[in-house]
Amino acid sequence: MRIVLLLIAVCAIACDAVAQRRPVRRVRTDSASVVAAYTDSLLAVRSRLDSVAAAAAASGEGGLDARLCRLFVPTAFYRSVASDAFGADTAAVASSPLVAAANAALARVYLSRPDLVACSEAELEKGGSIRNDIMDKTMRQELDFVERVEPVPDVAEYAPTDVVLKRPNFWTFGGDGNIQLLQNYVSENWYKGGESNYSMVANLTLTANYDNKSRVKFENKLEMKLGFQTSRDDTLHRFKTNNDLIRYTGKLGLQARNRWYYTIQLVANTQFARGLKSNDEKTYSDFMSPFNLSVGLGMDYKLDTKNKRLTGSVNLSAIAFNFVYVDRKDLASSYGVIGDHHTGEDFGSQVTVDLTWNITDQIKWKSRFYGYTTYERVQLEWENTVSLSISKYISTNLFFYPRFDDAASRDEKFGYWQFKEYWSLGFSYDF
Repeated sequence: MRIVLLLIAVCAIACDAVAQRRPVRRVRTDSASVVAAYTDSLLAVRSRLDSVAAAAAASGEGGLDARLCRLFVPTAFYRSVASDAFGADTAAVASSPLVAAANAALARVYLSRPDLVACSEAELEKGGSIRNDIMDKTMRQELDFVERVEPVPDVAEYAPTDVVLKRPNFWTFGGDGNIQLLQNYVSENWYKGGESNYSMVANLTLTANYDNKSRVKFENKLEMKLGFQTSRDDTLHRFKTNNDLIRYTGKLGLQARNRWYYTIQLVANTQFARGLKSNDEKTYSDFMSPFNLSVGLGMDYKLDTKNKRLTGSVNLSAIAFNFVYVDRKDLASSYGVIGDHHTGEDFGSQVTVDLTWNITDQIKWKSRFYGYTTYERVQLEWENTVSLSISKYISTNLFFYPRFDDAASRDEKFGYWQFKEYWSLGFSYDF
């Protein structure tokens, strides 16, 4: 079997040598034929290697020796081939008869056709040699162990969610309140005279406003004020009111343009308790005596600066209806009711201005101006409250209130003007 294999190898080499001797005829071919010829040559080489490997396995040599590839690559001069041929180095003689036969075939090529030898083994080594350490050692891959990563759970691309739709709330609620105290003591022998007194005043304002952010606004404000004072010189009354007010203001507006609204305004006011004077038994006012109701139709302008320090509104009612009710008949004439009646009414025009000016973070000025005229009589009111915040819950208030009413009796000193003023210190709270 070995002889047969050797003869096959020798015949292959001889055929290659004869083919190289023949003159090369240049034949014009296309690229497809060149590729096909090259593919056929590779298949032929593959079949040769398979046949040699099968012969080696049949002879019991354990497989294909890498040195047999020298027969199928460009011819080179190998030192081991010369050593086997001339016996110069007995230690280098191939241990495999198959390898020895291949070396013998190469030696005959060296002797008969030295022109086919393209390079030497030394030149091949310059280009790089086969790594013997790979053949001799077992390759082991170095692994870096890391902490185990928990698998990512599969999440559906579209997870079901519960969508909750809430109706918008267009209502806002707020308010503020304060309780102010004042104490004044004057001894009986004070050189300028005077009267000791104690006083207290409580204010509460509540608001409920509707704004649908479109065109409709509905504003509601309820103001309540009640104050008492005592004095030793008043022998008829233990205490009497010095500030008494219940007032509701409501405005329904439909936006006309920018900050202007077509508005219906309603203002109603009365008081909690009887109005008295020192050492006087007469009652000057009482609950529902009087009760004033005013309804005006006109335009309303909303004022709101960029820094939010000055806010408010200006209402101009070209047409206004004023209604007054006096429960005590003996007081009816004092409030413009003619004859033996409890009620009176008239038409006119009115203007209402409500402003809040935060002068600083500690000082705030709230002002309300109201004017009404029937073109026969005029009524003007200007309420002003200046608040100074000492702390979050402690404040001091200055209140001054001039009023003009030419339907009232004329005073010799002030004419138709009336004034009220006080300064107090106490507890305040905004919400």
